[in-house]
Amino acid sequence: MTPAEAVAAYLDELAEQRRLSPHTVANYRRDLAQLLTAAEGLPLDRLLVHHIRRFVASLHAKGLSGRSLARLLSAWRGFFAWLGERGLVKVNPCDGMRAPKSPRRLPKALSVDEAARLLEPADDGDSRLEARDAAMFELLYSSGLRLAELVGLDRDALDGILHEGEVRVLGKRSKPRLIPVGAQARRALVAWAAVRDELAVDDEPALFINRRGRRISPRSVELRLAQRALRLGLPQHVHPHMLRHSFASHVLQSSGDLRAVQEMLGHASIASTQVYTHLDFQHLASVYDKAHPRAKR
Repeated sequence: MTPAEAVAAYLDELAEQRRLSPHTVANYRRDLAQLLTAAEGLPLDRLLVHHIRRFVASLHAKGLSGRSLARLLSAWRGFFAWLGERGLVKVNPCDGMRAPKSPRRLPKALSVDEAARLLEPADDGDSRLEARDAAMFELLYSSGLRLAELVGLDRDALDGILHEGEVRVLGKRSKPRLIPVGAQARRALVAWAAVRDELAVDDEPALFINRRGRRISPRSVELRLAQRALRLGLPQHVHPHMLRHSFASHVLQSSGDLRAVQEMLGHASIASTQVYTHLDFQHLASVYDKAHPRAKR
């Protein structure tokens, strides 16, 4: 089996058996293509730790961040483990390899006031599209959904949202989770449900649809949100994931319950959620700087 054939077989297994998303499989494909390029035709069973170390050093010198290198090493490590299970390599040259650390960047979140401004009624010119946008953005902020989870919702999700006050989504690795939906988001969804059928084609199951009556694309949601923020004069580029960050930060500030926020976000590890405790400290530091007599500048 050639290296290219091994990569193709591995990617097929990720997609068909492990049921990873097309986006995740595409990332693996790109990462493994970098491995084959760096190997320059050297057989996979000849690659050793010093080869991998040299590859990583070369990519780091070209400006690849520690975080990106860590993702590459993770993809390569998993691939070599798969090869080892099939007797195609004797050692995993990525074992024990660590990427250089990069400064940790905190996710950007809106303030509570900025989130409220963003979600105020807006005049789009088409009241039906405005009802749809309001429902999408309220739901993103109310429940911390990922963009893919939002656009993947079908119309039958309305039953759980409106009657039970909760939405069921399929997160990463098709892992389901149940998240509460706030009262304002439910009201916005009632308004959208009342006009949705005026736009939808007969056989479209999607909850959120575009002008042509089909499931709205992630890119369309991004553009609509960015345009809305621009119209309202918000001081930064706003994207759907920023509403997820804002949800997590604001719930954590109010409750202090890190484990609950982890469950609602669908993080596999509490370490992924702990970044929002740093955002909370930034909020406290801002209050301190404005309020403490010895901190005023």
